Amino acid sequence: MTPNNHPTGPLAGVKVLDLTQIMAGPMCTMLLADMGANVIKIERPGSGDDTRRMGSRLTGDIAAGFLALNRNKRSIALDLRSEAGKAVFRRMAETADIVAENFRPGVMARLGLGYEALSAINPRLIYASISGFGGTGPYRSRGGFDLVAQGMSGLMSITGFPDGPPAKVGVPITDIGAGSFTAFGILAAYIHAQRTGQGQQVDASLLEAGIAYTVWESSEYFASGEIPGPLGSAHRVNAPYQALRTGDGYINIGAASQPTWEQFCRAIGQDGLIENPRYKDPNDRKAREAELAELLEGILAEHTTDYWMAQLESAGVVAGPIYDMAQVYADEQVLAREMKVTLDDAELGALQNIGVPVKLSATPGSIRHRGPALGEHSREILLEHGYSEGEVAALTAAGAVA
Repeated sequence: MTPNNHPTGPLAGVKVLDLTQIMAGPMCTMLLADMGANVIKIERPGSGDDTRRMGSRLTGDIAAGFLALNRNKRSIALDLRSEAGKAVFRRMAETADIVAENFRPGVMARLGLGYEALSAINPRLIYASISGFGGTGPYRSRGGFDLVAQGMSGLMSITGFPDGPPAKVGVPITDIGAGSFTAFGILAAYIHAQRTGQGQQVDASLLEAGIAYTVWESSEYFASGEIPGPLGSAHRVNAPYQALRTGDGYINIGAASQPTWEQFCRAIGQDGLIENPRYKDPNDRKAREAELAELLEGILAEHTTDYWMAQLESAGVVAGPIYDMAQVYADEQVLAREMKVTLDDAELGALQNIGVPVKLSATPGSIRHRGPALGEHSREILLEHGYSEGEVAALTAAGAVA
């Protein structure tokens, strides 16, 4: 596979040196790559990104998750512990716009490749670091994983059902959030650099990403001093806004405001509930949430989810079924929005990907090629940076490049 080295998109021409691995960092650089950035993934010779070996394998050395998270990127296997490898990296950094890494704080500085060292040779450089707890503070040297960050950010204290054990969000949300927030920070810093010529550091963490998601819960705590707990599928301040049992499964009901509550009552043939003093206004409904849910489930159990979806949709009530992954990728709206994309790969055949989740009208993002094999583009990238064929051979023979 030899991908197009000159992609189109709003970030075409932006060069990113990607030293990240696993989830948070690769998510960040994937977002940039989808929008056309030239993302060069720099990996350890021999082993590369640990995600290559996690989950279902689609080919000998590449797992499905790696292929997805590292789409639209090229790979060079470069030994940053060697002086020759460091010299290659510095040459690449001279013309880079962005460096992204997710080592523990201090690792890159000890290699002589931290922000201070690289900004001295490229003052416009945006240098983004993602870690478990951030680059400052008493926990800066701790390792961090999504599970740990979910626990310490409060997310696990508000996930699951009352009186149940601690539960994590079903996806690695602090990894994904930290990657997304870092991409936002990078683009903000890049705009500043374009205006002023001044680069800067971007410092993000899994812990802060998790805390950032607790908007309702933190606001309630700040205002009342009360500590929020888990609510299952229910909303923090509105009701009914949750999954309710039907005759053959569950349905999510979003009848949080007064107008939508009244529409919902009419749609299910329960006009009398509108004037019932126990449920008349939003505070009444929230105060009697469990009682109301039991009452509504008794009504909804009379018909199937599909029946109620038709009734509610015709009445303008916001509602939705609860899908498994097969149902997600069979849904007509998901397909119409191109959130399932098939990529034809010369080596692996048809590969399915999650689509680009934000649509730009003039310069849309795209999925151009799968995640690369380890070191697949080492020679190509070195030649682009002015190395001769002889120098490439010498670096390879010395083990600095694979």
